[in-house]
Amino acid sequence: MPQVDFQLILITDRSLTHGRPLTEVIRQACQGGIQAIQLREKDLPPRALLQLASEIRSITREYGTKLLINDRLDLCLAIDADGVHLPATGFPIHAAREILGVGRWIGVSCHSPEEVQRAEKEGADFAVFGPVYDTPSKRPYGAPLGLETFREVKQETSIPLFAIGGIDADRLEAVFSVEADGVAMISGIVSAEDISGKCGKLLKKIKHLRDD
Repeated sequence: MPQVDFQLILITDRSLTHGRPLTEVIRQACQGGIQAIQLREKDLPPRALLQLASEIRSITREYGTKLLINDRLDLCLAIDADGVHLPATGFPIHAAREILGVGRWIGVSCHSPEEVQRAEKEGADFAVFGPVYDTPSKRPYGAPLGLETFREVKQETSIPLFAIGGIDADRLEAVFSVEADGVAMISGIVSAEDISGKCGKLLKKIKHLRDD
């Protein structure tokens, strides 16, 4: 399985782009150095999602950016994406591995310590855990879990653990202080006025925090 060599994941939500086409948002993020993108547009019908995914794949190839597809293994294979991101209660990881092989990443969204433990046991390459802080997009998954819970979960798992939920530049230091391997962000990037500049600043700060 490929090594997880990214620390910042952009999760897409075209409803938060202030009217800008998602493809343009992705291009600007790639220009800013974004390392990995998770395409997550659940409301799109299959043909429209395939078309969008194909356009985004062309952009990510141009910049060498990793592309993960939310939940859809068929779409991942169709556009030759770098992996999938599964909900904790979604498609079984072992079955996904049989379909995708060992050359693609499988990430899992987790909202409890038990889900992280199960993801690791079943062979996920990394897990995204949260919400760490309160954020509208993650309220359906329950109250914020907090930094101490994240720290405790990280200490009990050996796969890379990414933090999600209400994270922005001013919270990066706190998140990396509890041994996060990286962060996943939605509105903090896609809603930014200067997306390329925002990605560049985030990555610079993450590198500084991880090098200390």
